Amino acid sequence: MSGNATFKQIPIVVQTAGRDSLAKTRIAVRVLSFAILLLIPLTGIFRIDVSSGFVVLGRQIWFSDFFIVFGLWLSVACCLIMLYSTMGTVFCGWVCPQNTFSTWANKITLQLLGKRAVINWGDEAKVAQVSTTKNNSRNWLLLASKLVGASMMLAIVPMLYFLPPGAVWSFVTFQPDARFTASLYWIYTVFTLVALANITVMRHYVCRYMCIYRMWQYLFKTRDTLHIEYDSANAAKCEKCNYCETTCPVAIDPRNTINYDSCTNCGECITACDSLHKKHNKPGLLQFRFGSRKGKQSGNNRMELITLLGRAGWVLPVFVFAAGLLTWGLVTYQPYHLSVYQTGAIVAGTEHSYRINVANKSYGPATVHLQVEGLPEGAYRLERDSIDFATAGRGDVVLHLVLSALPSGLHAVVVRASSGDGWQDSFKIQHLVERVEEHG
Repeated sequence: MSGNATFKQIPIVVQTAGRDSLAKTRIAVRVLSFAILLLIPLTGIFRIDVSSGFVVLGRQIWFSDFFIVFGLWLSVACCLIMLYSTMGTVFCGWVCPQNTFSTWANKITLQLLGKRAVINWGDEAKVAQVSTTKNNSRNWLLLASKLVGASMMLAIVPMLYFLPPGAVWSFVTFQPDARFTASLYWIYTVFTLVALANITVMRHYVCRYMCIYRMWQYLFKTRDTLHIEYDSANAAKCEKCNYCETTCPVAIDPRNTINYDSCTNCGECITACDSLHKKHNKPGLLQFRFGSRKGKQSGNNRMELITLLGRAGWVLPVFVFAAGLLTWGLVTYQPYHLSVYQTGAIVAGTEHSYRINVANKSYGPATVHLQVEGLPEGAYRLERDSIDFATAGRGDVVLHLVLSALPSGLHAVVVRASSGDGWQDSFKIQHLVERVEEHG
């Protein structure tokens, strides 16, 4: 029986709305996800300052901002657990840049060199073969230029998360900038070569064998987790067709998925199977599905819902707790930090100095005013009574205590700091003045 005759006998079992647009939706989600990955640091939503910690919305979040840091990551962990429990590895197939660029590299390789030029690692029986009609210098040069261009763009992404956008622009346009050194060009070259090796040679091999993130997701999969379901009742209708397996980017058979396989829930196999049946206005034999696999369904949707709610039963309280910590951290966030410490300098036995250090945690201009309380007039000298900031950073002011103007004993000194945006803080120090009496 011919292949076309076999396809014509496939009965309509389920008509799933939107299946024809699955491929377009997948591409749109991948493009949008990568765009968001770029916009997050460009818009200042989040990046990393190696000298201070995280930067969120133009403000430094130090590790000492415990409630924000712990609350945020615990909240994100709870959301990811529920995502893995319900949607499985959908992040890998629809969002992950590794999968996105590997799929893109496979596609342009197929277009320029032929479908047999794309070989997955582990397929020892196959040998990469370039199509005779496409084996020319123009196609090879075009493929190389696209892969190198994509690698150069990918190498920029981690830089956006560690440098301000202005510094990255200076780097790209070869302008001198004090925010980076010349060694950054060597680092960028290494990143580019790693990215090039990845999308040229590794591709989906990383997804199949090397991705630790995928193993983390497996810890939270249940019988209700989204997976690829095969209409096994019509297995005889596709005995000689392995198109879905051929198009699978991680080289598994979508008709026989198990709970712990390399499937990324990308839906490429569904698109492939549907494309063979589309001209007959019939759906393919593969679809996304929640619940038990391959005839192991309990038939009790209520029990499946209870299973999902059971997972949510302990995640939700933890999420509420984490969200509470995060909210409290945001409410009590301090945009500046004040500290005072001894310099150890004594001038001719008449002065003792303290260093007042103020940190501005926001990337914007600010002025912090200083006051000293607890000391009589003339018993101290403050180098200046304010610190001006052009952007985030630290500033120091030295406080000199005039020992001859202070009586013996323990003196409680309070250093107060305030800014025009309403922030104020104080730092208390205790200074002991001892007199050595001379005897004739």
